[in-house]
Amino acid sequence: MKVKLSLWHILLVICLVASFFPMIWMISTAFKQPDQLFSDFLNPIPEPAVFSNFVHAWTSVPLGRYLANSFFVSITVTAFQLFTSVLAAYAFTQYEFKGKNMLFYLAVASMLVPIQVTMLPNYIMMSEANLVNTYAGLILPQLANGMGIFLLRQAFRSVPKSLMESARVEGARDWKRLWLILFPAVKPTVISLGILFFINTWNEYLWPLLMITNEDMRTIPLALQMFISAEGGTSWGPMMAVAVLASLPPIVAFLLVQKHVISSFMHSGVKG
Repeated sequence: MKVKLSLWHILLVICLVASFFPMIWMISTAFKQPDQLFSDFLNPIPEPAVFSNFVHAWTSVPLGRYLANSFFVSITVTAFQLFTSVLAAYAFTQYEFKGKNMLFYLAVASMLVPIQVTMLPNYIMMSEANLVNTYAGLILPQLANGMGIFLLRQAFRSVPKSLMESARVEGARDWKRLWLILFPAVKPTVISLGILFFINTWNEYLWPLLMITNEDMRTIPLALQMFISAEGGTSWGPMMAVAVLASLPPIVAFLLVQKHVISSFMHSGVKG
């Protein structure tokens, strides 16, 4: 039994190393000099570690501006998606109205629609409204999220109905019941969704590529592609430095709240 368990552990360690090797190589390359890149390809330790790649990446393109654009868009979209998801989930769990199940099924079905299907109609609407090359054009088509509505509805359904009934008897209105009873009870789920929304928006490439032509409005994924093209695809050190800077915010955000993310998805049951 112990031998079998040890073999499973060895297999898991191998899979873990294989999964993290691209990230390790990216970080290592960002700190390497050009002559080290191919002579020590599998050596993850740069000798010596240099910061010139980061300096070159930061000064050759306005990375600060692109990072600020990504932060603003990602935080705004995350806030709106959480707000609309909380309100929709509350309505689906606390009210009875005609067509409630149909509306919920439509919200869930929206999770199955790929972005390539909705990009063109959204672009036409944004173009007609003169919102191309604006923050509003990037944000408005993403104000709601079907996955957030679905997961928060399931989380709200796990809260005992007796708590809501007691609050209703005490005269608490909807807003107070939502923010003082339901919201604290599902806080880990809300935080987990917030991190997922932030990472998804931060990594978004197709929609900003379609909406943004002004260089000052580019987000970090577009900036990364632009930098790779400008460098001719051969300056591995600076390219990996840009990739490290682009990857750092979502990684840090996830690490800060990883306990909430894990506990949320471990305890979120799917009820009919």
